[in-house]
Amino acid sequence: MNEKERPIVLPGEFLCEREGKRIGDNVYEENGKVFSKVIGIPKITESEISVIALSGKYMPKVGDRVIGTIIGVEVAGWFVDINSPYVAFLPLGEAVEEFVDTSRVDISKYYDVNEVIFCRILKVAKNKIIQVTMHDLHAKKLVGGVLVKITPSKVPRVIGKGGSMINLIKNKTNCELLVGQNGVIWVKGKDKSKAIEAILLIEKESHIIGLTEKVEKMLSEEK
Repeated sequence: MNEKERPIVLPGEFLCEREGKRIGDNVYEENGKVFSKVIGIPKITESEISVIALSGKYMPKVGDRVIGTIIGVEVAGWFVDINSPYVAFLPLGEAVEEFVDTSRVDISKYYDVNEVIFCRILKVAKNKIIQVTMHDLHAKKLVGGVLVKITPSKVPRVIGKGGSMINLIKNKTNCELLVGQNGVIWVKGKDKSKAIEAILLIEKESHIIGLTEKVEKMLSEEK
């Protein structure tokens, strides 16, 4: 193996002295020393210590843009699967601009079971009741295409610095892609299979240095 891998740490493994740095995600401090909570890739900067987890479920955060699937229609809104241990709720008022008389209108005409939406996390209550909204510049119903699910912590690698990786995949496959921070990716276009192959390669080898070049080579190969 001549590919260079990023270092991987285990739960409880010592990372470094805190020395005034901020404690970030997936780490904890004991007596001025910082340790990892998870299996992952350490990220230590001048101001922060954190670990990027290599596995785990999506835990909703306010402001995250996610891809969800409608799994239930109620009088006051919709239940949405957001690839999390917790189901989200899309209230009618966060989905539709105009007034809707629910005694006379079947709201499934707006969103129905099994339809897919790109939405934003609006609220996360202490009891893990999650609300999402369509009142967002990028929110929309996603028609056609296929969904690919990856480990949520790998999403930044799929996007790349400044969107470099996702744009590479789009350009090489003539596909439209939307990436949810919940690890769900929507793919639609000419060469979906090639785009999906690239996404799964990134998830599998996210710890490899030089991954962009490897993905570009794979995407450039003829079928």
